[in-house]
Amino acid sequence: MKPGHGEVLIAEGDVELPQDERRLVAEFRDQLDAGLWAAVPVAQADGRREAVMVRSFAEVRATPSA
Repeated sequence: MKPGHGEVLIAEGDVELPQDERRLVAEFRDQLDAGLWAAVPVAQADGRREAVMVRSFAEVRATPSA
């Protein structure tokens, strides 16, 4: 998330491809080290959306996204 900008896509790729996963993990770490924070959008049963704060790339992969 970027203040005043909401959700901002920093990088995308296929975590099933080792080279993409390494690049995504590195970019994720760089962003956290720069002071940004991360949240994964999740959908509720009633259709309402929320976001779950994450601190590691493993948490991104483990969170059921919307």
